[in-house]
Amino acid sequence: MSFSPPLIPEVFSKLVPEPCSLVIFGATGDLTHRKLIPALYNLAVEGNLPSALNVIGVARREKSDEEFRAELKSSTSIFSRSPVDNDHWEQFSLSLSYHRGEFHTFDAYLELAKKLSDYESRHDMPANRLFYFAVAPDQFEVILHNLKQSGLSKPQENSWTRVIIEKPFGTNLQTARHLNKLVHDSFPESSTYRIDHYLGKETAQNMMVLRFANSIFEPVWNSKHIHHVQITAAEALGVEGRAGYYDQAGALRDMVQNHLLQLLTLTAMEPPMSMHADSIRDEKVKVLKSLRPLKEDAVFKNVVRAQYTEGMILNQSVLGYKKEPGVAQNSTTETYVALNIGIDNWRWAGVPFFIRAGKRMPKTGTEIAIVFKEVPPVLFNTMGHHLDANVLLIRIQPDEGISFTMSAKTPGSRLHIAPVKMDFHYTTSFAKANPEAYERLLLDAMNGDATLFARSDEVEEAWNFIDHIEEAWSVSSKDLDFYPGGSWGPESADALLHKQGANWRTLSLKNT
Repeated sequence: MSFSPPLIPEVFSKLVPEPCSLVIFGATGDLTHRKLIPALYNLAVEGNLPSALNVIGVARREKSDEEFRAELKSSTSIFSRSPVDNDHWEQFSLSLSYHRGEFHTFDAYLELAKKLSDYESRHDMPANRLFYFAVAPDQFEVILHNLKQSGLSKPQENSWTRVIIEKPFGTNLQTARHLNKLVHDSFPESSTYRIDHYLGKETAQNMMVLRFANSIFEPVWNSKHIHHVQITAAEALGVEGRAGYYDQAGALRDMVQNHLLQLLTLTAMEPPMSMHADSIRDEKVKVLKSLRPLKEDAVFKNVVRAQYTEGMILNQSVLGYKKEPGVAQNSTTETYVALNIGIDNWRWAGVPFFIRAGKRMPKTGTEIAIVFKEVPPVLFNTMGHHLDANVLLIRIQPDEGISFTMSAKTPGSRLHIAPVKMDFHYTTSFAKANPEAYERLLLDAMNGDATLFARSDEVEEAWNFIDHIEEAWSVSSKDLDFYPGGSWGPESADALLHKQGANWRTLSLKNT
């Protein structure tokens, strides 16, 4: 059973940002080439960019504007969700320029300030400036310091200045607090945008609409009707050349602290007072503060960590984690983690939230499953029928959409009950393609909408929860389990749910 609303054009008043400059530190890196410039190009094609946009890429290598534009055209042709049209690209590329400079060299920032001012004067535009840190975290401090010392972080009269910072935002609570202090020394919290691309995905954004704009869901969105919640982020890929970072981070820090806890807060939050960014983020912080702390023995009872060994995916053999280039031979880094999380508030008391993230899974996908309680053991249950629980499934990626599984009688003279699914797909239900996450997030930052960005207290509360688990793990690694590549994880993760009368759902997604 499928549900397909009529294909109608989207009707809304499009909010186009004011003219501004976007300065990208780390302009020759993967993030710029794979995500940022393709996102800006698609926004330009659809007419969503400001009437005047000045994009300056900052990096250490010697490069002309023409070389920079040619390289970006080549990568955008590969990674853009829409084909690159030469006429559109020629027009868009006029906004792109390159600025060579060492991040630690103060003169490079003075030259950048002059370049910005000259452009703004020539185009009679305000000094609206958005700085994007597409660099490794160890470069944050020196860039922040030089932006402040050069005066670039201070907004000019009748203009704004903002900064976008990529994850990881710290490696624990202490480093996150230190980084927050560094940022606040240069930019106020209201001008700081900590980006999590998961929150830019359409289905994640639709969570509040699903819950608060549909009267059938909110009355049952509580412990009286919901048995448990599952949040899964599965990757078929291994570390893929990121061993230097990943072997220090692991699945808990890399995926749970930011992406999956963000999805948990959207699922569990109370209705905000308004759609204002801080009103929404206030409710998300309340959820994080309500997470039942996992400390010492509670960690080993409620958290499973594991590491993939050699296995098979799509009939191809894959290396074990310790055989991956750059991974320490005695590494105890987890590539899989599963948690049973409790939320101690009135709405969710007694409802377990199961979270798992893993590499070398059979399939790639991220989903949130709301599993409702079974019907009372009367009527059909007493007749030998096994009734599956109703499940509301929110698919975050790759096939963004929502489905609802319910029981129905199959055709025929005999009473036979089977699960059927009502399915909604973004790609087939609306007369326009889904924008990439970075398109929405860049546009929001230009417009000054911080709703989909993490606030400082949000980041710190998430790290506070994660740090207790890491502390318990640091004492002993005897609980580290193993699973073959291409499997859904260790049996110990299955047992984590069995104790609560539940089973992990199998993702019905295509391999990527």
